[in-house]
Amino acid sequence: MLNVFLFLSFVFFFTFLVGKLVEKFRIPWILSSLICGILLAVYNPFLSVTSESVFPLLAQFGMYFLLFIIGLEIDLKEMTKKSRFIFKATFFIIFLEALFGTLLVHFIFHYDLSISFLVALAFATVGEAVLVPILEEFKAINTKLGQAILSIGLLDDVIEVFALILAASVIGTAVSTHFNTFVIIGSLVLLFALTIFMRYLGEEGIRFNFISIQTVFLFVLAIFFFYVGIGEFGESAALAAFLAGIGLKTFIPPKRLEAIGNEVKTMCYGFFAPLFFVWAGLSIKMNYLFTYPALVLLVVLVSGGAKILGSYIVGRNYLGSKQSILLGIGLSVRFSTSIIIIKLLYDAQLVASDIYSVIVASSAIFVFIIPPMFAALLARTPLNK
Repeated sequence: MLNVFLFLSFVFFFTFLVGKLVEKFRIPWILSSLICGILLAVYNPFLSVTSESVFPLLAQFGMYFLLFIIGLEIDLKEMTKKSRFIFKATFFIIFLEALFGTLLVHFIFHYDLSISFLVALAFATVGEAVLVPILEEFKAINTKLGQAILSIGLLDDVIEVFALILAASVIGTAVSTHFNTFVIIGSLVLLFALTIFMRYLGEEGIRFNFISIQTVFLFVLAIFFFYVGIGEFGESAALAAFLAGIGLKTFIPPKRLEAIGNEVKTMCYGFFAPLFFVWAGLSIKMNYLFTYPALVLLVVLVSGGAKILGSYIVGRNYLGSKQSILLGIGLSVRFSTSIIIIKLLYDAQLVASDIYSVIVASSAIFVFIIPPMFAALLARTPLNK
């Protein structure tokens, strides 16, 4: 019987080697872990390891640390400085796709409208970080198109926050009973109160400039797990991890925060995040995908088509027809947040394996197809400064 150490070695070797390969096609290397999980969903020689409690726990750490990093990096002040076009474009494009997606999930998969909207909204979010290296390579960061993609992606973080909070609220409501309703509400109130309180302790955080980075890192981990522990009482550990990042961002001095952020990213992407993506891929029911591949194609066409249509309608006067279509193609790429939200809903049994498998497979298709397609089209499109 294979043990957990051989399993971890296999996952990290696979992620390293295949990650180097997919990077040549401008695909984020971390997605090689999702490929690993999908392959293990077909044939899993490590079943004795992945079915035990240790692996899901490590994978959950990956999900929580990814959300923690999002909280550390989000800049709510910067979002308020964006132009009228960016606000209009972001909400029009995202909610047009969410509208089409809600109708698709409701009528095809027969979920009620609230769950359908949440699934569609989560899937409509943008993984703009995937496109940054491509924009830099073609010196397109400071063009109208590049700034539109990055600004819409940044403002899209607000919608991701809304989707995460909504998902946590729905999950908490679904599992609540008369006995623990007050515990759930109390834990959520405490989490938001702690986050606000840390903001007003900013002056105290200056002291961390004179403490070793190792000691600061221990403090950050203590706060992170404290938040997640409180969140567990309210069935909102994912939201708690995100709020921990926001709270610490307002408390830790900027120089120390940058160093700590790098440490957390190294730990997350170097160990926990690959296990989360393997876990997400393992949860896919491959027999469902092989039986209904047309559903995956339908989700891809509806989602991608809505994004391109919305971008064209709202952006043709600002960017021109060709660049507005290119904007829609670029914004179609997905990344971790949509997978995290659908995984939360799946684990809470609010969605079944059918929609989960289709959404994760569709996300993988977007991530593997959009970056090379976007790069090829960008190379042929004259851009306006």
